[in-house]
Amino acid sequence: MTKPSLSELLHAAVTAVGGVERPGQVTMAEAVAEVIDDNSHLLVQAGTGTGKSLGYLVPALAHGERVVVATATLALQRQLVERDLPRTVDALSPLLGRRPEYAMLKGRSNYLCLHRLNEGVPQEEEDGLFDQFEAAAPTSKLGKDLLRMRDWADETETGDRDNLTPGVSDRAWAQISVSSRECLGATKCAYGAECFAEMARERAKLADVVITNHALLAIDAIEGAPVVPQHEVLIVDEAHELVSRVTGVATGELTPGQVNRAVRRAAKLVDEKAADSLQTASETFERLMEQALPGRLEEIPEDLGYALMALRDAARTVISAIGATRDKSVQDEDAVRKQALAAVESIHSVAERIANGSEWDVVWYERHDRFGASLRVAPLSVSGLLREKLFNERSVVLTSATLKLGGDFNGVGASLGLAPEGTEGEDVPQWKGIDVGSPFDYPKQGILYVARHLSPPGREGSRGDMMDELAELVEAAGGRTLGLFSSMRGAQAAAEELRGRLDTPILLQGEETLGELIKAFADDPATCLFGTLSLWQGVDVPGPSSQLVVMDRIPFPRPDDPLMSARQKAVEEAGGNGFMAVAATHAALLMAQGAGRLVRASGDRGVVAVLDPRLANARYGSFLRASMPDFWYTTDRNQARRSLAAIDARAKAEGR
Repeated sequence: MTKPSLSELLHAAVTAVGGVERPGQVTMAEAVAEVIDDNSHLLVQAGTGTGKSLGYLVPALAHGERVVVATATLALQRQLVERDLPRTVDALSPLLGRRPEYAMLKGRSNYLCLHRLNEGVPQEEEDGLFDQFEAAAPTSKLGKDLLRMRDWADETETGDRDNLTPGVSDRAWAQISVSSRECLGATKCAYGAECFAEMARERAKLADVVITNHALLAIDAIEGAPVVPQHEVLIVDEAHELVSRVTGVATGELTPGQVNRAVRRAAKLVDEKAADSLQTASETFERLMEQALPGRLEEIPEDLGYALMALRDAARTVISAIGATRDKSVQDEDAVRKQALAAVESIHSVAERIANGSEWDVVWYERHDRFGASLRVAPLSVSGLLREKLFNERSVVLTSATLKLGGDFNGVGASLGLAPEGTEGEDVPQWKGIDVGSPFDYPKQGILYVARHLSPPGREGSRGDMMDELAELVEAAGGRTLGLFSSMRGAQAAAEELRGRLDTPILLQGEETLGELIKAFADDPATCLFGTLSLWQGVDVPGPSSQLVVMDRIPFPRPDDPLMSARQKAVEEAGGNGFMAVAATHAALLMAQGAGRLVRASGDRGVVAVLDPRLANARYGSFLRASMPDFWYTTDRNQARRSLAAIDARAKAEGR
């Protein structure tokens, strides 16, 4: 059998999914095949509509070695597993002479735990939630969800939380799931042979393509325990999210509530002396946290240092004691011990990490209106970790619609631990960056309007001229507006103001579930949708409903963000430009993503309006604009309003 060419395979796959072959997709597929063969690395920017999933799946399947695809969002995982892979595999199998297998793999807590479901939540004396399973007619939403999950458990084949619809709260799901630390292990568990998480792992071990998420990839790298099967090719889609997801996994947290739960769980398993020691350390920590003020701790205060060392030492004693005792009177004792150990080990590891005071960690207090104070620790940078763990033993392809910031890939490359493109060296991963463009004609389909005449946004206070401008733009557009705000307070203020001024319906994030809001926005073009961070990246509404995308201000990180400000300071101390490397890069990524909400299909037309004059006037403005799609640029407010009115009139004439 003659080996098929890459172009034949790509043509077959594109035909199978009902798509159109695009030049950018072909360029991408060829580049992916080349780096897999060379055992090197690739950053590829592929704009919306390129068909990038086939651009990497086809060459990866053709190569024949195992490939892992990691994505940031559930929506893309579902698209790959439910749409792209089944059709692509069907189309390629006759040409390849083999049928590639694929599987989805997630963290253990994403799967229903049969032991937890059937034996109950061990030692959850604080709320007795599982008693509601026994109630004849539970009235609370939580009770109803628990009963619904029990019914679902009898019919599900995967036990995957994402297959439970409608979904349930984190609190409800926690009653039927366990973390990897709490898991008894398949050999010790009475339900090990039927375990959904174990079955998913076994399917992944046998698959040619494993679809997973950034978080599991991070756990695999950070904890050194192999979770993802051995693979020769790693493809990271939505790669602009990778650094923040890895940072999230590498972040530790201590709260009084968390410590108190650990004390309660351990108390029945250890002697009184060990339990009292942990209880005393917990009370000292809680008193300190009551006085904690939000902000970074550049040095650990002496009283906090003593409290953390006391927590660490008491936790270590309890861990040893739990390991040395067994109580046959406790029903299902292994599960009780495992849960208690998991809780105390988490306290020990975070307390020890903060007490040790590494120069590579950032420590800060946070205070939440509802949950109180927490003490958090995160790595100053994850670039070294990514360079060491990601690029050493496999070919890596990182792709997204936004990887080229300010005109090149070096900013994103640096955040991933990569030296500037073309740098030679024995231990320097070799990579290249390519931009395969977009099938859309951005200068003809969209306008970037910057409201240069407005006053610059301040830290506090309303912006009356910005509200006037926003109202005029929304009115000219006939609704059809996606409002992207840098804070929830800003989105709420704008929604309240415009609801009082205009007849246009304004949907506001938080007033309904995000899915319902986006559906309502897409269904009624006369509507506006206002919101914050998740809307900047998560909305895909082609057509007439989203013909105006408004950004209230450049989304720089908050000046008091402990982690971002620490990273900025570290760059400056190393002789770099901290503002450009951290704050401007963060803003550029979000603005590129936000502007990408406008043109989602070849027939889309509209305006991206940035109501922050700094984008036109400040020195860094050109860097930010170069990171956004290449729309036609103007600062003429009359031009923007005329264009919006014309686009609205055309849509109405077409009955849309």
